[in-house]
Amino acid sequence: MTDIVAADIGGTNARFARASLDENGVPTLGTVRKYKVADYQSLSACWAAFAQDEAKDGAGALPDAASIAFATAIGREVIKLTNSSWVIRADTLAADLGVRTVRLVNDFEAVAHAVSRLPKENLPLLFGEDRPFPRDGGVTVMGPGTGLGVAMIAFDDGDPHVIATEGGHLDFAPLDHTEERILSYLRDKFLRVSTERIVSGPGLNYIYKAMATIGHERVVLMEDPELWQAALDGSDDFARRALDRFCLCYGSVAGDLALAHGPHAVVLAGGLTQRMRDFLQDSGFHSRFKAKGRFESLMAGIPIRCAIHEEIGLFGAAAAFRENKA
Repeated sequence: MTDIVAADIGGTNARFARASLDENGVPTLGTVRKYKVADYQSLSACWAAFAQDEAKDGAGALPDAASIAFATAIGREVIKLTNSSWVIRADTLAADLGVRTVRLVNDFEAVAHAVSRLPKENLPLLFGEDRPFPRDGGVTVMGPGTGLGVAMIAFDDGDPHVIATEGGHLDFAPLDHTEERILSYLRDKFLRVSTERIVSGPGLNYIYKAMATIGHERVVLMEDPELWQAALDGSDDFARRALDRFCLCYGSVAGDLALAHGPHAVVLAGGLTQRMRDFLQDSGFHSRFKAKGRFESLMAGIPIRCAIHEEIGLFGAAAAFRENKA
C-alpha cells in the first residue's frame, strides 16, 4: 500500500483526505475534510489546517507524498486559481507543503483517473449497450460544471492512460433554427461561443435568457442555483423548457466528442449530471447523441454511463498519483 494526501482544490472549497493506494492504484479514502478557500491566504495555510485537524484526531503525521487536483490548467510554473487569490508555484510546492513528492493534475483529469478505477456499480448505464470499456481505444469523460470538463481515457491493451483536454472550448454547432438563434444571441455577448457557454452550469441561464428574448417571453430572472432547482423540480415551466434544450445540446456535444475520441464509450460525470440523471434519461439527450448521419446505428450502441461517487475529485486525485509520479 502507498499512503498519500489527496486534495481537490476548487475556487470555493478545498477538500483533503489521506488515501491508501493498493497495488493496482485503486484508492481508499480516509476522513474527508473540507475548507473554504476564502478563509485561507494560501494552499500552504490550508494544508497546515488539515494537518492540525488530523493531529487533533490522533491520526499522526501526514504522509510525505501528495496528489492535488486543481480547477485550472496545469503545466505552468505559476498556477493561478480561476476564482480565488491562491497562487501555486509548482517548482517549490513540495517544499512549501513539507512533502517529498507532489503530483499536480487538472480537476477533470482527476475525474477521468477516477473513472478508470471505479467499479462497475459506480458506473451505471444510461444509454446504449451494456458492454465493458474497450481493451484498446478511447473513452470520453465529460461533464458540465462551472465550465464543461472533458478528458479522454486511452486504453492500450487494457491499461488506461488519461489525457487531459480542453474539449469544452470547441465551437458550439447549432442543429436547428432555435439553436441558431440562441447562438446569435450569445454572439452579441461574446466574441466566440464555445460549447461550454451552453453546456455548463451557467449555460442553462444563457439558454433561458436567450429563449425568453427570442420568444418575447416575460420570465423571472434567477441566479444559477435557483434556476437549476426550478428547472429540475418543474416549479417553473419556462426553466423546464430551457433544461429540455440544454439536454439536446448536451447530447449533441457528447456525440461529437465521442466521434472525435473514437466511438467506444462515454462517461458523464460531475455533480450536475448526477442531479439531472433521471431527467436526462427521459430527455432528448440520446436522440441528439445518436443523430450523426451515416454513423447513427454505430452511435446508438455506444455505452453512455454516469459516474457516481461522493468525492470523485479526491478519489481521482489519489488515483492519478500512481500512474505518473512527479
